[in-house]
Amino acid sequence: MKTRALIDTDILSYYFKGDKNVVKNFENYLDTYELIETSIITYYEIISGLQAKNALKQLEIFEDFARDNLVIPLTENSCKISGEIYSILKNKGEIVDDIDLLIAGVSIENEMVLVTNNEKHFQRIPDLKIENWTHWL
Repeated sequence: MKTRALIDTDILSYYFKGDKNVVKNFENYLDTYELIETSIITYYEIISGLQAKNALKQLEIFEDFARDNLVIPLTENSCKISGEIYSILKNKGEIVDDIDLLIAGVSIENEMVLVTNNEKHFQRIPDLKIENWTHWL
């Protein structure tokens, strides 16, 4: 059985644009799992982007999607994991955006694979499993 997946912001954007590979990978995933899972950080990124564009119809579609699926909150533990990742990368001279560190912390805490198109960015994070659903899996 596949590992549970945490869907990153960019993959959700591809999904809502109807990207064929992403949509098919969502369908395949839903054959095993009942819900699509995202982090509260991804929820924030999508909501803030749509509000800034005044994209009210897209905002409604996304909010319906979020209600029908699962938005995973930040916890003290996921923030602690994110802080440890920050420390490791900073000491190596590698910087990752705080938002991405928080998403990675949620993924690691919940033992999920992070589904992202931003592989180059996230592959520097120790103990983070990633997949890219823009490719056929």
